[in-house]
Amino acid sequence: MKQIPLPITEDAARTFDNFLPGANALVVAHLQALAAPAAPVYLWGASGSGKTHLLHAMVERFHAQGLQASWFSAAGPVPWPFDESRALIVIDDCHALDADQQHAAFALFVESATHGVPVLAAGRLPPVDLSVREDLRTRLGWGHVFAVQPLGEAEVRARLRRAADQNGLFLSDEVMDYVLVRFERDLKHLMGLLARLDRFAMTTQRQITVPMLKQMLAEEGV
Repeated sequence: MKQIPLPITEDAARTFDNFLPGANALVVAHLQALAAPAAPVYLWGASGSGKTHLLHAMVERFHAQGLQASWFSAAGPVPWPFDESRALIVIDDCHALDADQQHAAFALFVESATHGVPVLAAGRLPPVDLSVREDLRTRLGWGHVFAVQPLGEAEVRARLRRAADQNGLFLSDEVMDYVLVRFERDLKHLMGLLARLDRFAMTTQRQITVPMLKQMLAEEGV
């Protein structure tokens, strides 16, 4: 009987409980204390640093309190309607907003200020470096701006080890060292690598070793 590996992904519900803060303890503390009315919060950092996880964690926190949030991102087409019943507005991927989305985001800031609804936004660059209209840049940088720091090696090791353990995989120190030396410490992509490695191990009926990892990468053309 062919074995089917379980999918390895980030936790289905991204919460503060399963976020590894690393050097971001102050960011987490500020978000956990956020309550309306509040100044806007903008998070910036490289891909995989945990910005989107923190946005989801805030939405989950509001849901736990019986409150709803509106979520907008560069992947979502306009119009972006303002809903007075929502207690939080989230705008992700601000670095990638097109002209229409920038207009919609600015309108959301105006409405949120009028109704006392907090805005939580995120992007890869600080507000001053964003290629957006000036009035939106000003709104994004008006409140609290935090640089989200990527996890250090120890935190990445812990996260990968936990994901592997949850799926019954054994990652030796040799395999872990190889992965962390040769790949960026971006959890999204490392989780994808771990999932592919799991499937390859199942298919070949072999334990996960460095030679097996090299073979998989060679067959993938990496």
